[in-house]
Amino acid sequence: MNAPEQIVCKPTPWFTLRAVAMLAMFSVFAVLFFIDGTTGYHKKNFAYYVHATFEPATKEFARMNSGGDLTPTAWKEFASEQTVGFPADRDILPKGLDLPMPWPKILTDYGKVKPLQPHLLWQEYSGENRMNKTPPEQPFDAGKIREQIIVFYICLALALSTLFFLVRTARRSVRADGEALIAATGRRIPYSDMKTLDLRKWDTKGIALIGYDGASGSGKAKIDGLTYGGFKKEQDEPAERLMARIRENFSGEIIEYTSVG
Repeated sequence: MNAPEQIVCKPTPWFTLRAVAMLAMFSVFAVLFFIDGTTGYHKKNFAYYVHATFEPATKEFARMNSGGDLTPTAWKEFASEQTVGFPADRDILPKGLDLPMPWPKILTDYGKVKPLQPHLLWQEYSGENRMNKTPPEQPFDAGKIREQIIVFYICLALALSTLFFLVRTARRSVRADGEALIAATGRRIPYSDMKTLDLRKWDTKGIALIGYDGASGSGKAKIDGLTYGGFKKEQDEPAERLMARIRENFSGEIIEYTSVG
């Protein structure tokens, strides 16, 4: 009599696609938080404080020109001596920023400042310097920047964990031959060692637990039909065939939900 064909349940596309999606999500989040924590928030702070210079500059122009006698030379000399009001905490600003920083050159241009439209001045300046035309409403303090780095490490840890489980699962399978079940961990569990078969989650979640005790050791083995094999009818329901093989050779206690009535 020929030995029964070995049933092999490999990782399913259901598991692989979800694991890849989670890996991509955590990886993207990690990159975004890393950028914000290392350079992004610093650049936004730079934009905030430079932008905060434009309205006071136009107001000062209006004050100095209240009599209509302000000359382009006088304004340029005044504006060229002014500096951007950055905070004392230099760690929240871009590294390598040369301070004190003079007002942006556009604010020294008499003709451009004269219309007293700081919004348009900023639009032109930010466009020329490849900056966001809508600066942040508030600056980011050192605590907020530190939070981005902390969350980056959390997302990185989640991404690495997901990658680990994805690679590990991809290299595993669940198999059943005529004498034993070979679990995803590689442990070979003879049917004679199986004592309990918990099927309470099999119909809803595709999960079964096998309690074993014997030559293979003692413990519980988990069968996850959604992760290994699957239940697609066009593939002849590998997980169900695996369970059928186990039940054919199982002689212990089966635990199932029982209907009342």
